[in-house]
Amino acid sequence: MRLGIVASRFNEDLCAQLLQRARAEAAKLGVQEVVVEAVPGALEIPLALQWLAQSGRFDCLAAIGCVVRGDTYHFEIVANESARGVMDVALEFGIPVANGILTTDTEEQARARLDKGAEAVRVAVAMAKLRAKLAAEAK
Repeated sequence: MRLGIVASRFNEDLCAQLLQRARAEAAKLGVQEVVVEAVPGALEIPLALQWLAQSGRFDCLAAIGCVVRGDTYHFEIVANESARGVMDVALEFGIPVANGILTTDTEEQARARLDKGAEAVRVAVAMAKLRAKLAAEAK
């Protein structure tokens, strides 16, 4: 199993913890190869995921990030467009892409959801296994 992770550097402390848990979950699941690429923020995640998908090297991908609501409408744009972009990559390339981008009102809410990094890896791996199973059954 080869897993690519794209992790945002924005809200660095929170994202680092999400990524740490994601890596630990990948090891627990026996993922043979984990490649992590860092990007400035959540809006950059989909493009980096697209590049990883285009490489053909990965069985699944995961997006890791954290968007905390501020005082402007920018939160909605970043939250909605990053999620849409993640889904677009999955559908365009037919590769499992798990969305582990937190979108919360406060840092406290984000801290309570740091296991979403591990959850994203579990989802990505489970979907990759399903994809492989369906492909094998189609032969």
